[in-house]
Amino acid sequence: MESLNIREIVEKILTDLVPGINLLSDSLMEEEGVQSLTMIRLISELDEAFNIEITFADIEENSFHSVDAIENMVKNHLV
Repeated sequence: MESLNIREIVEKILTDLVPGINLLSDSLMEEEGVQSLTMIRLISELDEAFNIEITFADIEENSFHSVDAIENMVKNHLV
């Protein structure tokens, strides 16, 4: 899967879950209002969109703090 496509899908999922989210933020979880229930939905959406399984061990604050971090985490699962 091409890198640009991963980023576009991640951005679409985030904007669907949190309308008005600042995708350039380095603090998506803190400043952009991504809360626990939204995180669960985000993980579920990523699992489904990329046919991956994000485990509890993958869930670190740094893995979800920015679009770049989420994109990199997805890439690591696709390798």
